[in-house]
Amino acid sequence: MDTLESMRLFVRVTETGSFTKAGILASVSTAHVSRAITDLESHLHTRLLQRTTRRVSLTDAGERYLQRCEEILAHVEVAETEAAGAGTQPSGKLKVHVTTGFGQRHLARLIARYSKRFPDVLIELVLAQRVPNIIDEGIDVSVVTTRDLMDSALISQRIGSVQTILCAAPQYLLKRGTPVRLADLNEHTCLQLMLPYVPPGQWLFEDVSEPVFRHTRPAPLIVNDAEALVETIREGLGIGPLPISFALSGLRDGSLVRVLPDHRLQKCNIYAMYASRRYLDAKIKTFVEFARDQVPLALADENRELLALADSLLNETYSS
Repeated sequence: MDTLESMRLFVRVTETGSFTKAGILASVSTAHVSRAITDLESHLHTRLLQRTTRRVSLTDAGERYLQRCEEILAHVEVAETEAAGAGTQPSGKLKVHVTTGFGQRHLARLIARYSKRFPDVLIELVLAQRVPNIIDEGIDVSVVTTRDLMDSALISQRIGSVQTILCAAPQYLLKRGTPVRLADLNEHTCLQLMLPYVPPGQWLFEDVSEPVFRHTRPAPLIVNDAEALVETIREGLGIGPLPISFALSGLRDGSLVRVLPDHRLQKCNIYAMYASRRYLDAKIKTFVEFARDQVPLALADENRELLALADSLLNETYSS
């Protein structure tokens, strides 16, 4: 027995005073209505309706049950409306995970813009280097930076890529010299940024015949946070890889110098990951679309500034 359907038919009968009219409204036969009411009474072990050839009336138990049915069906209607609206109207809590560095430099700012556009969405932002278990931890969207995604049942969309460059402090280069070839790095102190997508003990470069540089000396510092690495490079400890967003402020004020400016480390992709494509909640859909539109624009702005700084430095060199 479908209890909710039987409740609806019971309410229809009381509203119309007729099994036949209730059936017409519900697009079912009179016999179907009669059987549903009989099954409902059998289930409850009580009579709900008094039936005569002329009319249908409620028993005392039926009156009390009718009131409860109307309340329950009203709640069900609200729940169905809200659930159906989740696919079209962004609202409710959205729990977003993002790797720490990218979250600090980019996503926090973009989330503020998203919130202005969709004020009914309440965002809980989780910053962590590890990739969470989305299902177990109740994460709606996870934004991760990686070269290659592992096989997963999750849905993923690429929303951009992170570029990394080598930097050092002016005082370090003044003391140790400036490398002009990749092989020269063997004579320098190389700091390691230990992130899930960075192979330990080596740097991978783009557009070179031998793209893999393996560290021949133990690194005096291994750190899993780009912000901390910026500060140690500024202090002159050695040469280190920095995502462009972390390097720009130091390049602007001269506390950092780009090393081997003709070379970049291999890009790492940025993915937005979520549990399912089917019946996708509007807040997840709009957030992923917003990130897919806005992240590439922000990264392109950084690349333009990096090129502008390089041109400015080149002009200063020629003019002097």
